[in-house]
Amino acid sequence: MPAIRDATPEDTAEIARLSAQLGYPASLETFAARLQKLLESPRHAVLVAIGESDRLSGFVATEQRISLELGERVEIVALVVDADARRGGVGKALVLAAEQWAVDKGTPHIFLRSNILRQESHPFYESIGYTRTKTQHAYTKPL
Repeated sequence: MPAIRDATPEDTAEIARLSAQLGYPASLETFAARLQKLLESPRHAVLVAIGESDRLSGFVATEQRISLELGERVEIVALVVDADARRGGVGKALVLAAEQWAVDKGTPHIFLRSNILRQESHPFYESIGYTRTKTQHAYTKPL
C-alpha cells in the first residue's frame, strides 16, 4: 500500500495536476487558496498518496457534516488517483485513510457521491463495501 500523509501547501501543484485529470482545472493560486482554507478547518481533511519522485499518486478530501435529517457523518468530497497509478491500490488506501479520519472524528457514517458518468468508479466503491443508496440530480445557481 502506498504511504498516505496529510496534505501541505507544498502539494498544491500536484493536487491541481491531479484535479485537472478529472476535469477540474484551476489556477495554482485558486488551488492554493482552497487548500489553505481546508487545511485550517478541523472539519476537513486532505490526504495525499506518495508516488514516485516528487509526484503524488492521488488525494482524498473529506468533510465532517451534520444535518437535521441524517445527523453527523463524513463525506468523501474528492478522490483522485493519477491515471498512471490506477488499479494499483492507491484509491483503496486513500479511502481507508479517509475512513480512519472519520473514525477518529467519532462520526458513525461515511458516504460519498460518484458522478453517474464515471462508470469505472462505481464497481470500485462497491468492491470496498460501499452501497449505492440513491441517484440524484445536482443543480447550481450562480449568485
